[in-house]
Amino acid sequence: MKRIALTLFFCSIATAPGWSQNQKPSSPSDLAAYTGADRERVLFEGAKREGKLVWYTTLASDQNKQIAAAFEKKYPGVGVETFRTGSSALAQRLLTEAKARRHIADAIETTPPGLMTFRDNQLLLPYASPHLALFPDDAKEKTPKNLVYWTNARESYVGFAYNKRYLNAADVPKSFDGLMRPALKDNTGIAGEDTGARIIGAMVKVKGEPFVKKLKEQNMRMHMMAGSALTQLVAAGEIFASPSQFYSATNVAAKRGAPLAWVPLDLVPTSSGGAAVYLNAPRPHSALLFADFLLSPEGQKLYEDLYFGSAQKDYGFKRWYPEKGGTLTQYEEALDSWHRLMKEITRKQ
Repeated sequence: MKRIALTLFFCSIATAPGWSQNQKPSSPSDLAAYTGADRERVLFEGAKREGKLVWYTTLASDQNKQIAAAFEKKYPGVGVETFRTGSSALAQRLLTEAKARRHIADAIETTPPGLMTFRDNQLLLPYASPHLALFPDDAKEKTPKNLVYWTNARESYVGFAYNKRYLNAADVPKSFDGLMRPALKDNTGIAGEDTGARIIGAMVKVKGEPFVKKLKEQNMRMHMMAGSALTQLVAAGEIFASPSQFYSATNVAAKRGAPLAWVPLDLVPTSSGGAAVYLNAPRPHSALLFADFLLSPEGQKLYEDLYFGSAQKDYGFKRWYPEKGGTLTQYEEALDSWHRLMKEITRKQ
């Protein structure tokens, strides 16, 4: 994601006086923090009055349509109007609208760099949810008042995918060290986009830069395409394997008959889409109801049906969230260094 060097100045919404769980919350901030047993009823009644929500998302169109349809079926009378674009474009759009005080979005679902930008510009409404306890701390961006700015609603995992026709089971690596096996020399590719850089970052974290530089001996090819596109090259046998493959893309291709398999390595870079609520949402009841839906068991099942992972589940490997624990600038600087290292050890295709 390109750096977004915008500084915004705008007024945040006022916080209403204290209220008890027996009183109906009146302001958006009170509503977001409300944890009464009737939270769903309160939100649904308000959402029906609002009539719809506007959802800004980076989720693919066929996928977001399925989720919107399921929400509308569960909560009749509350429509979902979706705006879908890439992560950089979505962040720029919301920043521009906020600066102009054109408040259109209600719910947001995008990747951590965009969410970090919104957080740093005070554009997110901290919220509670009855489902938060099911998510590990690493999957939540907490606020000082034990609310969250966002929660990982969906996850994608990067690991080693290979063509079973060309790579014997004995040659399949189970760790980063296994990438040095002779059978992989001249036959491995890596995505030249951020997906590839992030697996390089995982290697640096676990094994250090000297190990990564040694991989140059393997004559790995760098393909300037997303990891999901590289899956097709592995399926076709143009390369035997890649350490920069999404489990979801590999699994979908395998179900369609491609001779592919996927294994996790020492550390699995995890790409996520977080559920957030816009600070100045015109329809806060609908936005919060939708966020709760995405995090609910029903919402998580929908994502899994679309081949995403759930942060709630243990899949038997160690996740790594590269953006977690630092600032957006720190992440972007680290990502740049991983890109440079990747270029150093590969030959461009």
